[in-house]
Amino acid sequence: MSFFQSVFLGILQGITEFLPISSSGHLILVEHWMGLKVDELKSFDVALHMGTLLAILLYFWKDFYGILMSLLGKKIRSLDMPFAESISLYRRLFIFIVIGTIPAIVAGVFFGDTIDAVFRNNTKAVALMLFLVALLFFLAERHPREKKKTKVGLKEAILTGIAQSFALIPGVSRSGATITAGLFQGLNREEAARFSFLLGAPAIFGAGVWTLSSGVVSDTDFSLFFGGFISAAISGILVIHFLMNFLKNHGLSVFAWYRIALSIVVFML
Repeated sequence: MSFFQSVFLGILQGITEFLPISSSGHLILVEHWMGLKVDELKSFDVALHMGTLLAILLYFWKDFYGILMSLLGKKIRSLDMPFAESISLYRRLFIFIVIGTIPAIVAGVFFGDTIDAVFRNNTKAVALMLFLVALLFFLAERHPREKKKTKVGLKEAILTGIAQSFALIPGVSRSGATITAGLFQGLNREEAARFSFLLGAPAIFGAGVWTLSSGVVSDTDFSLFFGGFISAAISGILVIHFLMNFLKNHGLSVFAWYRIALSIVVFML
């Protein structure tokens, strides 16, 4: 793998991690099309995911600052915080993130290896998931939402967490699954996306640690890891900003059509 390829894959990761089109699915497809040895790139993929984790931490730093201060029992300074009304709201948000992360941990421990074995080298299986989840996008957009429902509660945290566990399957999309789950529960798009990204931080971190702890480390040149990491972080921040603004006035339909088109191309090739 060249440095240019590592940067390209980093940019691809940053874009597809946050757009609801499946980062793992795209990485598998593109790595295959580039002629790279997919099984030897797991540790490189971890570097890409750490880049997108950095993007979440930087973009939503006020939320994470509020959570940290609430856990330490300290006063939150006025920083135009999204949830500045109450420290208790940040504590609840932290609890909801923890609760929402549990299903992904359970799924990863018990089914991670099986999912990886089935999908890692099966582009048609990835294409099938791209297609099926696209249909869920259309259904979610038709589901009625309460305009006043702008905060995540316990039920939303649990069900969104369960949806996130299915994102272990390449082609599903973590952001797509969690945002769709939020829409089905009546959340508006913006709040569904915000909780999706906040919930993604521990999930992405945990997936990286799990991969490294399982001994999947390659001898890839450090410059390739660094190039992928930085390009994923920068593109990730830009895409989060784009999507948060896009969802204020637009739905998921455009991403659904893209997923369908890509799945058809994969099946044809």
